[in-house]
Amino acid sequence: MNVTGAGGPGIPPSALADTLLERLTHAYPAAADPARAAAMRAYLKDIAPFLGLTTPVRRALDRTVVRGLPRPTEADCTAIALRCWARPEREYAYFAVDYLRRHIARCSSGFLPVARHLVATVSWWDTVDLLAAHVVGALVAADPRLVADMDAWIVDPDLWVARTALLHQLRYRDRTDSARLFSYCLRQSGHPDFFVRKAIGWALREYAKTDPDAVRTFLAGERGRFAPLSVREALKNIGP
Repeated sequence: MNVTGAGGPGIPPSALADTLLERLTHAYPAAADPARAAAMRAYLKDIAPFLGLTTPVRRALDRTVVRGLPRPTEADCTAIALRCWARPEREYAYFAVDYLRRHIARCSSGFLPVARHLVATVSWWDTVDLLAAHVVGALVAADPRLVADMDAWIVDPDLWVARTALLHQLRYRDRTDSARLFSYCLRQSGHPDFFVRKAIGWALREYAKTDPDAVRTFLAGERGRFAPLSVREALKNIGP
């Protein structure tokens, strides 16, 4: 099964999204901190403008924004995520990621194209990694047919899509498909980008918490194919 379509997904009508965005766009700017915003933008390599909301401040505002609202449908999740992503300030994307993490069980496999759009739009590790582990990973766990999509994503020319495929099993622990994890790492072992090489090491390091011997054995046979960064990250907690 491959549900990843071409082009960006449309935004469905959603009264819940209307209410949330109205509340968010009132609450967030009122708490903005321009000096902090400049520092946050610089730290994230100018990927997007910021309002300057720290995580504790933002999440306190979020609790107020969602208070009294019903649980979302999949269409609501789609509308909220896409409308937040369309806002320039990064904090709106952070709200969307947190919201999806909380409600991803409300979404079917049909949500995967939306998740891919979020991964591939205004991409940086701050949103991609959480989407990979908590949104894409949850969707694939709920519908194993989506593994076919991950097999396509791992060779996608967009490095953030490939990184998502590498990291989507990050929280699976003993449910990890280790053969697929190792094959994905090998597929991208020669990738020139830091973020892919780092993801290889991170994915292996996380699985090593469950089966360190499997990771050691894998690297004993394939170590020469990986960048030193990937190997160093993979073995950080278990040694050679």
